Amino acid sequence: MSRYQEITPSALQTMQAAGALQLVDVRNDDEVSRGIISGAKHIVLNDLPMRWNELGDDTPIVVYCHSGVRSAHACMYLAEQGFTALFNLQGGIMAWGQAGLPFVAKV
Repeated sequence: MSRYQEITPSALQTMQAAGALQLVDVRNDDEVSRGIISGAKHIVLNDLPMRWNELGDDTPIVVYCHSGVRSAHACMYLAEQGFTALFNLQGGIMAWGQAGLPFVAKV
């Protein structure tokens, strides 16, 4: 059984509106330079073992990448660190964009 759940772009948008989540972008710097989902924290997947402690454990975490593969690996890693409310954005930022949802410049 998976230790995280898949989430659709529309479900993520609903969670964002409720305001109770941590959004983590695990893409590389060059990918993020093209745009990021508003409110996302950028932690490159390779840096996650050194930076996972920057995430609070009391709020659901939604992880995304380009297509959903790297973020699935990130969710598995975070589950090993004890996080329980984990979500992987199905289809990654590609699916988010295909749904017509907005991007912002990385701050």
